[in-house]
Amino acid sequence: MSSYKVKKFPGETVRYVQTMDLRDDPELIHLYRKWHSEEYNWKEIRDGIREVGILEMEIYLLGCRLVMVLEVPADFNWDEAFARLATLPRQAEWEAFVAKFQNCNADATSDQKWQQMERIFYLYP
Repeated sequence: MSSYKVKKFPGETVRYVQTMDLRDDPELIHLYRKWHSEEYNWKEIRDGIREVGILEMEIYLLGCRLVMVLEVPADFNWDEAFARLATLPRQAEWEAFVAKFQNCNADATSDQKWQQMERIFYLYP
């Protein structure tokens, strides 16, 4: 079983969890994993994610299902941040590039592709 270290950030943070499906094609899934690897990901995309205030972003894969976890400051404005992200260098190019792997319309924006998940359980302190 895999485990992952969790970063601690100064100040209060909130977490968003989203999901999306990839096309059910093993070769496309292999390539999607490749383009999200440290060796092949686009530096401009990582820089843009940080520039709009996202502290941490993780994507998990099971079969065709992706789950993305974002950690952001408590005062993060989702709509403003993602509107700004869409204008940053290579972001539109990236969205068009990865659309061929994703089970969605080719011209869908990031916020149309990724669907917010609802937390249904929390182990209260």
